[in-house]
Amino acid sequence: MIDQQPFGSADGKPVSLYSLTNRAGLCARITDYGGIVTELHVPDRAGKLGDVVLGFADLASYLAGHPFFGAIVGRVANRTSNARFELDGRTIELSANRPPNHMHGGFKGFDKKVWAAEPMDSEQGPALRLHYVAADGEEGYPGRLDVTAIYTLRDDNALHLDIVATTDRPTIVNIVNHTYWNLGDGPTVLDHEVQLFASRYTPAGADLVPTGAIAEVAGTPFDFRAAKPIGRDLAAAGGNPAGFDANFIIDGDPKALRPVARLVHPGSGRVLEILADQPGVQFYTGNSLHGSSGKGRDHVQYGGCCFETQCFPDAINKPAWRDSVILRPDQSYRHTQIARFGTV
Repeated sequence: MIDQQPFGSADGKPVSLYSLTNRAGLCARITDYGGIVTELHVPDRAGKLGDVVLGFADLASYLAGHPFFGAIVGRVANRTSNARFELDGRTIELSANRPPNHMHGGFKGFDKKVWAAEPMDSEQGPALRLHYVAADGEEGYPGRLDVTAIYTLRDDNALHLDIVATTDRPTIVNIVNHTYWNLGDGPTVLDHEVQLFASRYTPAGADLVPTGAIAEVAGTPFDFRAAKPIGRDLAAAGGNPAGFDANFIIDGDPKALRPVARLVHPGSGRVLEILADQPGVQFYTGNSLHGSSGKGRDHVQYGGCCFETQCFPDAINKPAWRDSVILRPDQSYRHTQIARFGTV
């Protein structure tokens, strides 16, 4: 059910690759470097297994730099405007790794750390527990943050990710998984059909930082309430390069586990359903992928799409949203994301 193999080393520490296989034969491969999901093999309508995530077959390719393929991203994912924020009367300066903004945890965020790993058996299926402690001041963030992430490949053909974090000082937290999905054999996901359970979204400027406004998706290219091919309104979404890279507000209770997205590849019949207990999801269509060689396919533009369940980007700098990302010592940050697979 769980296999561990050497995967190289990073920062002078050994790195392992763990293979989790459930009773139905689905296989997830996850490395303790960045908590990266490197492979996930699920069946098509004929029962043929195929790898549905983008990534690499070797650690060296990840160490050389990549667009967060499959990684756990934090301490705060997405963009923080001007790499600073106010908290309890103090101005906090973060690393400006995407000048002038802070992006996905900084120069060396959670995606570039070697986590402590522990394979586990559970009643639901094989699991991998990952643990990392971010030091006070890491990338500018205040507080020592203790993070546990557990991947469970359940026997009902769902990959669960449960994240819990605590702090010893007031800080901000927004930890996400950044898997790129491609359910088919083709080079892009433009023929995949997407449904988002979101009636509203947060418009952003050219730098993709939300303005603080909330808009209805009705009558815009951002309306995915009914399933449609990703390629249909791609150009109309704008951007440079063009494509979708926006935060959608998931309908319902922002803290309840509920449907986020449904992705269907008509050719293979594979279906991915995303559920989470966060207020938003960043839907990204791989607009900036530029053709690096991966395992079995090149990472061409629009070669994969992401559903990054999250708090709203730059929430700490938006008065109406800021409380959602503040974590204090008497609280726990919790985030559950479920990727459930089936066929049509």
